[in-house]
Amino acid sequence: MKTITLHTIPAPESLRQDIECFRIFDYAGEDQLEIKVAPLAASGIVFQHKKGQSAIKNFITSSGVKNSVSMSFIYGARITHSIMNYKKGPFTTIQVIFKPHALRSIFGIDASTITERRIDLNTFAGQDLTSQLLEAPTKKKQIALLTKFLVTQKKQAKTRDGLVEESLALISKHIASIDVKDLVISLNISERQLEKRFVQTVGIPPQSYIRVKRFNEAIRLMKSKKFERLTDVAHALNYYDQSHFIRDLKDFTGITPKSIFQKVDNFHEQGGFSYI
Repeated sequence: MKTITLHTIPAPESLRQDIECFRIFDYAGEDQLEIKVAPLAASGIVFQHKKGQSAIKNFITSSGVKNSVSMSFIYGARITHSIMNYKKGPFTTIQVIFKPHALRSIFGIDASTITERRIDLNTFAGQDLTSQLLEAPTKKKQIALLTKFLVTQKKQAKTRDGLVEESLALISKHIASIDVKDLVISLNISERQLEKRFVQTVGIPPQSYIRVKRFNEAIRLMKSKKFERLTDVAHALNYYDQSHFIRDLKDFTGITPKSIFQKVDNFHEQGGFSYI
């Protein structure tokens, strides 16, 4: 859409171990925008505003409707789809895309405490960071403020779980074939211990994480235009059968796989995928 522009800015070297990138989303239209958000097995920060106020009218999830959304917030991993309804008119969003372990490595917190939740950024900042972001004259200055905040938090946090980070790397490398049993064998750990540490670091169990990651990879493969049929995508990702593939696509988007395939060009990647 001509009224939407997306820009991706790489994370600085000081944060590259924990941050994927910054993404800027600008909407220049006048109509009310509805964005459907697919699950994302990672966390991040959102700063959004429309003339100094929250641009989000409401946030609809399986648990209900939230009508009051902070201009800046940290969100946790999520395994359900949701809808963000924006107020009429132009707005800007800056999103910090975290790597899946970042809540633990940057903030030193149990990631499961904010799974499927959003927490006001100022709760973590210990200051009115939102006002500073609003007063910053350019997006470059806003990103610099967020970078400084994250670097400071990272210096204070001493908690990393190298085993979980290794498991995340294995999943990313072998997303088409890996399962929890493979992780247990490769990492020489019990399934119970792996799940406990994984949930504390990422926010969701490893099996749920793999399922969401495989779904996101399916969308990427569809967008690549290398596959003419949904069955070919399912085969490429080694889904147990077509019914499992269809169930995941429908569960994570709320629409049929055929509809996804037809409108996949409207899916925008922002850590996970969202579509209009």
